Amino acid sequence: MGATREGGATNNAITGGIFFHAVIQGRDITVQLPQAVDPALAGLPKPASAFTGRARHVERLLADLAPATVDAGGQSTVLVSAVSGLAGIGKTELAVQTAAQALRQPGWFPGGVLFVDLFGYDPERSLSPERALEGLLHALAVPGEHIPGGLEDRQRLYRSVLAAYAREGRRILVVVDNASTTAQAAPLLPTDGITAALVTSRHTLDGLDARLHDLDTLDTASSTAVLDRALRHARGNGDTRFTDDAEAATAIAELCAGLPLALRIAAALLAAAPARPASSLAAALRAEHTRLDKLARPDRAVRAAFDLSYQHLTPDQARLFRLLPLNPGPDLATESAAHLADTGPDRAEELLQHLAEAHLIEPASSWGRWRMHDLVRLYADEHGRTHATPDQRDNARTRLFSHYQDATRAADTHLDTLPGPRAPRFPDRAAALRWLDAEHANLTATATAAPALGHPAITTSLTSHLAQYLSYRRYFDDWILLTTTVLTICREADDRHGEGQALNSLGIALAEVRRFEEAINAHARAATIHGELGDRQSEGTMLTNLGLGLAEVRRFEEAVSAHAQAAAIFRELGDRHRESQALNNLGLALREVRRFEEAIGAHTEAAAIFRELGDRHREGQTLNNLGLALREVRRFEEAVNAHTGAAIVHRELGDRHREGKSLNNLGLALREVRRVEEAIGAHTEAAAMFREFGDRHREGQASGNLGLALREVRRFEEAVDAGTQAAAIFRELGDRHGEAQSLNNLGLALRETRRVEEAIGAHTEAAAMFREFGDRHREGQAWGNLGLALREVRRFEEAVDAGTQAAAIHGELGDRQTEGMVLNNLGLALREMGRFEEAVDVQTQSAAIFRELGDRHRESQALNNLGSILREVRRFEEAIGAHTQAAAIFRELGDRQREEATLVLRADAQRALVEPS
Repeated sequence: MGATREGGATNNAITGGIFFHAVIQGRDITVQLPQAVDPALAGLPKPASAFTGRARHVERLLADLAPATVDAGGQSTVLVSAVSGLAGIGKTELAVQTAAQALRQPGWFPGGVLFVDLFGYDPERSLSPERALEGLLHALAVPGEHIPGGLEDRQRLYRSVLAAYAREGRRILVVVDNASTTAQAAPLLPTDGITAALVTSRHTLDGLDARLHDLDTLDTASSTAVLDRALRHARGNGDTRFTDDAEAATAIAELCAGLPLALRIAAALLAAAPARPASSLAAALRAEHTRLDKLARPDRAVRAAFDLSYQHLTPDQARLFRLLPLNPGPDLATESAAHLADTGPDRAEELLQHLAEAHLIEPASSWGRWRMHDLVRLYADEHGRTHATPDQRDNARTRLFSHYQDATRAADTHLDTLPGPRAPRFPDRAAALRWLDAEHANLTATATAAPALGHPAITTSLTSHLAQYLSYRRYFDDWILLTTTVLTICREADDRHGEGQALNSLGIALAEVRRFEEAINAHARAATIHGELGDRQSEGTMLTNLGLGLAEVRRFEEAVSAHAQAAAIFRELGDRHRESQALNNLGLALREVRRFEEAIGAHTEAAAIFRELGDRHREGQTLNNLGLALREVRRFEEAVNAHTGAAIVHRELGDRHREGKSLNNLGLALREVRRVEEAIGAHTEAAAMFREFGDRHREGQASGNLGLALREVRRFEEAVDAGTQAAAIFRELGDRHGEAQSLNNLGLALRETRRVEEAIGAHTEAAAMFREFGDRHREGQAWGNLGLALREVRRFEEAVDAGTQAAAIHGELGDRQTEGMVLNNLGLALREMGRFEEAVDVQTQSAAIFRELGDRHRESQALNNLGSILREVRRFEEAIGAHTQAAAIFRELGDRQREEATLVLRADAQRALVEPS
């Protein structure tokens, strides 16, 4: 302030301060201005040392609080941010930490920070806006005599003071903590467009015109960090009980469910007992009925924090809150809550929204679904038990379970593969699947919990009507759990029929996870039970499934017998659908014992019945199996058509897993008709689908087949990679037979990359494994491939031995095609050893076999090799004849390159004939 004289007049100016009382002016007056007031810093609570896991939230809030700027979208800086969340979630600490960091930013808040705790949820300490404003005005150095009495007057003065500070370049941050309503917080917010504010509340205060921030629980890593830091802060860095026992620390973090208040109390409990190990505290907290009691200290408790929120609920809100823990699963749909509360969906949604705004529940993965924090669930359940009679708790649970039962039964009708009535509750199959996907965890939890709650019929019903869904989505562990539960129920009730049905369902699920011996035992017991009861229909079903299990452990003759019995029973009963299923499975077993024509007949008949009955799903499966049998008798074009049809059916039905199986088999058939690039695409797509489903076994099969196709187009390194991956998968799964197949195929690719010794090792190991399993056909293949590899490194004696073994096995099995191929290769090895007459004999046999089979391509190759050997023993005329026949076949097949090469060989024989050496 200063004074000057101009023409005898005195002028006064006041600068450098903000005054809310009388100012004396005069000619020669000296006024000492008050020091700059910095009131807010003294009132800001001290930031906690154990603060972690909130960096993203702090960053967002700081971005909102930064001095006014305009971003690219024309939006200016946010001036009010409202943080909301569950009691104990750490809202206040987040606000304090953010405010402390904002204060340290140069030029952001030179006027300091105002902090007020409104105690909005404590009826005894809650501050009215008038009282809060009085305290804030005092903090801003407004003398008490200048503070008006009414809310509006105080609000106007408060905002004027903040604006005055802002104009003087002393911008202030206002922190309004623990507000319960918009009405309590709004009068405390600045309106000058410069001053910023942070508000915290257990409710979402969407009436403040603020940027809303929802605070969630901490993840496990951040939770354990809070525990460790809080303990070290209390006891010093030498207290490493949490880091020394990471398992216990993780357990405590999970039992506190990421709630910062609970975590700090847990750390305090350990700090108060220096000798107590972390594992002891973890064990104490595991007991649900006492967990909330344990999470308490004299100055704070989780239950007390929840009490303040609970007390603000209306009677209807409180009743629904108490009923929500009756749902055994992780979340709840609005529709399900309506059944719990015995009210309409609109009213249920309204109540749920209020609970969500109070952060006693929170939205789940999608709109219309809700979940509870674990500790809140315990709290709500405690109150629910004390209000069980007025809430009609048992009736509420029954309504919920009945809702799940009825809806699941309705959804199941849309998954049935046969034509028939569909429940109108769902418009189509897609809608039914969406509901089942959303409720899957709840339905499984309900079925598991229901028996102990006096509802065993719910478990039996849910398990029955979930079977198709669990199979379709491949939730086999859930299926095993539920059927095991039903099996216990039936045995306790001495329900023999139900026991047999449960054993059958259990066997199917066990087979899907490759626990075949257990599956066989379950199906055998089920078949025995239904046979004793005279239930032919069920006995046939159990025999069908028994046959499938037997086939998986390569007991094929027993499998053929079981499937044949089942087909006969269903034919006798006139059950066309189940007869066709038995025939399809019979075809699979017949193929394994190399009765291919019978297998083709069984699959063809089964596919026709499924088509007639409109069962597209099983028609696709049967077409796939038919293609496999057709491929074995070299009817490759028909096999391609069958597998293509199967893939189309499964794609139309959205069954990606079975589509993958069809594509894998299609690739094998395509390779046989020389459409190798298409085969590579089919195998690649199949492997990706199986990987998506976590089906490691079939992923291994597809990878192995991909390696074979890649070898065909001379992409040998990629073929080795695919084969190596397949073998590793089967080894990891303990599938010795699958590993042997992969090793055999891998050896072929290794030979092409000149890694011949590795190829010899792979084929030798494969042959030994096949011998161990009694798989003579594949053992013969491995011996044949081993012979080829041994010939590459000129170990001709061993190559001849291997080839001789292979030829004997395939001849014994009647596999003429493979026998001819092996004899062709054996002849080449005999030639290398100079055993020409033997070589001529086996090559002649090879050519005759391929001629008999109509395999013109391989016949020409055998004839060409025969001609070369005949030249070695100077039987030139016979050599010329063999080469002439070979060239004619190559010409007929359009193979100009081999034709020309063969004509060169014939010319050599002709010259040798006329120019004897």
